Amino acid sequence: MTISPSKKNKIVQCYDITLMQTPRIGQKKGYRSVYRLDVYAESHDEAMYEVFRLFNVKEMMPKQTEARFIRTWDILYFDEGLEGMTYYQLQPGGWKKIGRVHVR
Repeated sequence: MTISPSKKNKIVQCYDITLMQTPRIGQKKGYRSVYRLDVYAESHDEAMYEVFRLFNVKEMMPKQTEARFIRTWDILYFDEGLEGMTYYQLQPGGWKKIGRVHVR
């Protein structure tokens, strides 16, 4: 699935994002990839907002997916090719950047 840019004349990037969730809600180990999508956004913050919105509005949820609504401790993995990779985890205070070592 691809979320396309909605505003013209803005500099947007295409982010390759993977949603990672544990088999049971609340677990902190056993993350697995449940959905991968391309998101066009101006920044990581805007891309995270779009993914959160997609996975928290029932009518927008992708069909045929193992993913559930995004909850605390879920992880978004940004694969930016040669630019590297970044992981964000939804924590009680919002999205926090984490290291790869936290994804197990």
